[in-house]
Parts: sequence; C-alpha cells; structure tokens
Amino acid sequence: MTTTTALRPETAPLRTDWTRGEISALFDLPFTELLFRAAEVHRAHHAADEVQLCTLCSIKTGGCPEDCGYCSQSASAESDVKAEKLMDVATVLAAAAEAKAAGSQRFCMGAAWRSPKERDMDKVVAMVEGVKAMGLETCMTLGMLDAPQAQRLAEAGLDYYNHNIDTSPENYANVITTRCFEDRLETLSNVREAGISVCCGGIVGMGETRGDRVGFVHALATLPRHPESVPVNALVPVKGTVLGDMLADTPLARIDDIEFIRTVAVARITMPMSMVRLSAGRESMSAATQALCFLAGANSIFTGDKLLTAGNAGDDADAALFAKLGLKPMEGAEPMRVAAE
Repeated sequence: MTTTTALRPETAPLRTDWTRGEISALFDLPFTELLFRAAEVHRAHHAADEVQLCTLCSIKTGGCPEDCGYCSQSASAESDVKAEKLMDVATVLAAAAEAKAAGSQRFCMGAAWRSPKERDMDKVVAMVEGVKAMGLETCMTLGMLDAPQAQRLAEAGLDYYNHNIDTSPENYANVITTRCFEDRLETLSNVREAGISVCCGGIVGMGETRGDRVGFVHALATLPRHPESVPVNALVPVKGTVLGDMLADTPLARIDDIEFIRTVAVARITMPMSMVRLSAGRESMSAATQALCFLAGANSIFTGDKLLTAGNAGDDADAALFAKLGLKPMEGAEPMRVAAE
C-alpha cells in the first residue's frame, strides 16, 4: 500500500487547471478549515503582517456609455454622478504626491470610458510617466484596450492594467449588456502581450449564486497566467443604478460577511502568489470582518477617503486598524513580479 504525501504550500506548483468541482469543494469546506488552508498558502508566499496600500484616483468621472448595472458612472444610471472631462496632468500628479506621502505604494488611475480615444492618449501617457517618476507603481483602468494602445502604455512604463471580469461568464449578461465576457478576455490578452502586469477581479454581492462565485474564481484561476492583483469588491448598492434599485431593501443588498471571506480565502488558495485586494465595500465592514479577510489571505487595500465615486474607510481609520491588528504597510515588490524578473 502506498501513501501520497501532500505538497507543502510553498512547494506546490502554481496551477491554472483548477476545475469548478475543486473550487466548489473549497467553498464547501468548514469555515475554520478553509481559513486555515488559506492562511497556510498565504504565509508560504507572502509576509503575514504586511498589507499593500494603494490609492485610486478618478481621472475622468461619469458619462460612461457602458450599462454596467452596479456603476453610478454609467450614462444610463439615474445617479447624482455628473460627467466630467479628463483631469489635467498636473492635478493627477498632485494627487499622486499626496498618496505617496500617505504611504501608498501604488497609484491607480481610473477613467469612465468604454475605451480610450486617441486624442486622450497623450495626456494618459504623461500621467503614467509622471507618477512613475515619483517612484510609485502605476496602474490604470480605462476600459477596453486594443493592442497598439496597450503597447503605448507599456512603453510609458505602466506597471499594471486593471480590467475586471466582474462576475462569472454565465452571469455576465445579467450585469452588463453593452459588451460581452470575451471582450474582457481580449483586453487582458492585449495587456499581457504588451508586457503589462494584470489587475483583474470582480464584484460579489450582486445577487449572484455561490455557483457564480465559483465560476468567477474559476475564470481567474484558469487564465494562462494568474493576475498579479485580484481585487475582490463587495457591491455598494447605489440608488439609481440597476442593481442598486433592484437589491434595495432586500436581504441580497449586502453579501453575508462569512461568504465574502470564503471568496477571499478561495481566491488565495487558487492564486497563491497574487495580491488579493479588499476593494469596494470595505468601509462598511467591521474590523473583525477585515481581520478575517487578512487571515484568509487578503494583503492589499485601497486607502484614502474615496474610491472613484464611492466612500472608503480613510487613511486614519486604516492606520488605527493596522495598529490594532499589528499590520504594517508593504514596501517590497510583489512575489509574482519578483518571480518574473
């Protein structure tokens, strides 16, 4: 009789062949067992007491032609968000300098576009170059990119491009109708081909099933290369948006904390070297919920008072939380980028 010895997390190979059945089985584990396994994987690849601080700046707010059901910046949403022009480069660089002074490692710039227009690319490139010159990591989310646009951003020194898949392939059309899931994958491919690191995650709490959360993680964990950053957002229902109005005053208006933590833990296990980021929705989470997320493998947050148009916990609240939990801001490079060098 032979026995099989399980590989330790630090020696287990990175997998891109996860099955939905395997991911579903992880979700079904007893909660404490799931957290234990996720914490083991996390400690094998990351410093357990370090969390990366990122700052998000809306460089072009509102008026987006896409109809994403969660987004107050959609032109079809009946929200209070007004369409604005692309910010001046100097204003963006001033915001980046403030972010760096507050301890952020990465400065993320988001524009409410379906895709960038060529007339705006010179400004966008100047923003990347200016932020990069400050010694900050650069990230942008501008909508869909074609190959030449991705290459131009790479040449400007862009470190990361954010392009979320949002939800499972099967649930995608229930959330967005102006583009399809394959459009997202095409942009991710263009970004990878240009040599830019990928930031890709999605939103939970949009009324989806656990099966959709399984499909969401499966889609990420079976990409040819795992995203270097995986933001996990909890839906912030905004009045005037399709999902905000649909879910208002229902039990589905806020995802259960334990289920959210399970999603973070499964993302950590299936994508061991990725940075898993707590993103939107964190301002409404208790300190205990966030602590369990960090235990489950989350090691990146957006700090500051605002995420694009939604509120955020704020620098002071984050500093107090870190002090309470014995955490410190991450300063070194991310494991996946180090391994690729």
